[in-house]
Amino acid sequence: MTARIDLHHTHIFASDINLTLDWWQRHLGARILFDGQHAGVRNVMICVGSGRLNIYDQPPRDTGRGPVHHVGVRVANLAAVWREMQANGITSPNGMREQDGWRYVMIAAPDNLLIELFEFDDPASPLNTDDWGNGSSQ
Repeated sequence: MTARIDLHHTHIFASDINLTLDWWQRHLGARILFDGQHAGVRNVMICVGSGRLNIYDQPPRDTGRGPVHHVGVRVANLAAVWREMQANGITSPNGMREQDGWRYVMIAAPDNLLIELFEFDDPASPLNTDDWGNGSSQ
């Protein structure tokens, strides 16, 4: 394939868009890139590091996750970030887990959106993309 193809964003529903925006900004440092109308509904594009979420101002259409299991967010120094989130009232049913050079914690954002915060130790891991400059999570 000769065309450049990039995954641009994940689109999620929000039953309370202001609560959802506040959560992402307060806990994960999200920045608003766009806040306007598309298809007659408020859409807000946020940036979390180099990734994007498009938040749609409508409640989820069902109580399940549909085809979305979770949104993965790579975090440098996960242990410190997790301690800070816990101090701000964020919980996880299983806490932070570690396996063979990586760690993760599963948390819930508004509307029960499952978020995986993760960190890899090995900068050469194929799962550690080079979008942070040197391939590492530092």
